[in-house]
Amino acid sequence: MTRTLIKCGWIVSMDPAIGDLIGGEILIEDDRIVAVGRNLEATAATVVEAGEMIAMPGMVNAHLHTWQTGLRAIGCEWAHGEYFKYLHGGMATRYGPEDNYLGNLIGALNQIDGGVTTLNDYCHNITSTEQAERSIDALVDSGIRAVFTLGAGKLPPEREALEPFEKRINPRERVERFRRGRLASDDALVTMALGVAGPHWAEMEPTRINLRLARELGLRSSSHATKRPELAVDPRGYFPLLDEGLIGADHTVVHGNYLGDEELRRLVGAGVTACATVQTELRGYAGDPLVGRVRALGGMPSLGVDVEPRVSGEMFREMQIALLYALSVCQRENARDMKPPFQVVPIRSREALAWATIGGAEALGLGHRIGTLTPKKQADIVLLRGTDLNLFPVHDPVLSIVEQANAGNVDTVFIGGVVRKRGGKLVFPEDVRRRRMAELAQSVERIMGEAGYVPFGR
Repeated sequence: MTRTLIKCGWIVSMDPAIGDLIGGEILIEDDRIVAVGRNLEATAATVVEAGEMIAMPGMVNAHLHTWQTGLRAIGCEWAHGEYFKYLHGGMATRYGPEDNYLGNLIGALNQIDGGVTTLNDYCHNITSTEQAERSIDALVDSGIRAVFTLGAGKLPPEREALEPFEKRINPRERVERFRRGRLASDDALVTMALGVAGPHWAEMEPTRINLRLARELGLRSSSHATKRPELAVDPRGYFPLLDEGLIGADHTVVHGNYLGDEELRRLVGAGVTACATVQTELRGYAGDPLVGRVRALGGMPSLGVDVEPRVSGEMFREMQIALLYALSVCQRENARDMKPPFQVVPIRSREALAWATIGGAEALGLGHRIGTLTPKKQADIVLLRGTDLNLFPVHDPVLSIVEQANAGNVDTVFIGGVVRKRGGKLVFPEDVRRRRMAELAQSVERIMGEAGYVPFGR
């Protein structure tokens, strides 16, 4: 048994029974938190002196296409439809197993560096079992807690014509291989879910088959909802799946900007969780991100970054923008209804932090293991330097986290009790990281060249 005692300046536990503490301590045994409080009088082999730091739960990035890491920022100014034209229609099918490994490794390390301890890697460019294997290898090598959400895959144009995406069924043999093999355990650091196209992108019968496969194998499922009803492959949307009981608390809808009020009400009522990727949605969708609508229905939204070719991969930024945009929607609706200005802030910063921690944990089916600093949960803990110029002085640690902090303030990251960042530096071999970064640069240069994509200034 290995014991670590963290002596904190501030603790934001996100557990109502514990609350926020000034000068508190966190005791870790092996991979779990065993106590949070003041003056624990505990002995430990390792004592972390963090008297000028804020302790918080590790953030959960509930939706990221991590394989796209090497294409960062190339699409920030793409027009409508160009993401699908250039990336999915051109570059995605040119990725091989090692390309996926490099993107996933560097992407996962970046998430740890920025205070994310759990990542939902929605891997939907898989064209072979080996490509999926190497994608998982990268998550394992990074040390991050991850859910590997296996998608049906991208196909070269010649095969796409024979197997159109709207009819695509997740290959049972491949799904079973991972679920009955290396991803059989739901208690491991890297676990599994199934990416399903859903009625916005696929016909109803393939969607039913994919959801039944997920249920049969005890997997959570997730789908993208990005189209207006009249443009969806099946304009009935999620109603038939709800009526048939094929989706519920084991499913997460991503985006959902155009979901109608009744459809969203039914989804939330059935326990379906919703993930908003606000930065991406503000870039590429006309509909409001559904954070506010979900909370109004009593649901807990989660947050994800989605696509780094278009937006920042930093979860602090995602959380901040999600809160500000949700507040702006409240103010707009208030003005539309000719009501007086708010006398009380309608959405508090603590709630946004919950979206980035508890909400993400629930969306991944991990709420019993992570999301709060609670005894018996996994020791996924982030320490922020309160003495950094952009945070000092700390008056309210919640406001400091949500309104002021960024990835550069992350001093230490524990994942399952293991230190993955210390003193502002990743605990990962520096020579390996630099070599893999160079290989990633070569990988995406080749991919863009093969796809005929010319980046800015070339």
